[in-house]
Amino acid sequence: MATIANSDTKLTVLGTATTVSGPKDACGACGAPTDDAVATVSPSSTTRHVQWLRAAVLGASDGLVSTAAVMLGIGAARPADLRTVILTGLAGLIAGACSMAIGEYVSVHAQLDVELAELKRAEEARGSPLCRDGLPSPSQAAAASALSFAAGGAVPLLAAWFVTSYKARVAVVVATATVTLAVFGSLGAVLGRAPGGRAGFRAVVGGLVAMGITYGLMKLFRAHGV
Repeated sequence: MATIANSDTKLTVLGTATTVSGPKDACGACGAPTDDAVATVSPSSTTRHVQWLRAAVLGASDGLVSTAAVMLGIGAARPADLRTVILTGLAGLIAGACSMAIGEYVSVHAQLDVELAELKRAEEARGSPLCRDGLPSPSQAAAASALSFAAGGAVPLLAAWFVTSYKARVAVVVATATVTLAVFGSLGAVLGRAPGGRAGFRAVVGGLVAMGITYGLMKLFRAHGV
């Protein structure tokens, strides 16, 4: 913790939060005054954008692995039926995007409810409204999660759309997923200021394991004539 003090204000920095005590000020965007006692300085817009981008990359990776695994699994059970593979992958993409959106909406709304309750208590104690800039948006979070998942899931779908040969389709999906996961994993790590090489490798290994397990288990259905 680092503390700098003078006769007018006291600035305390702890981790990523910055607390300013001192003269009352007004919020630049909404005009509402901040608390006389404590005003929390939110992260910069650049930091928020990086967080959003990193979450989008992770969502796209999830969509890619989920859709590719479903397509490989159905292909293992019904290798000759390209239409079924594509339709199943598309259904998985839509279902996954909707699930991501609903889960993110509920989660962010719960966070918003907590922050609004804390803000209301602070306003009651102060006797006047406080700035509400920077509060999370459940709708935006839901839309971003759905779009990122769908974008990732579209990669193996488009790669396999016109490949009629079963073996070629498996090779194309695996190769495309491997390259894209390496890019997504590295990019997510770089945005989080971590080494990209190892993160990309872990993303590839994890994705291949998930696809391999799905493929292997679903192949049992073909072996038993289900």
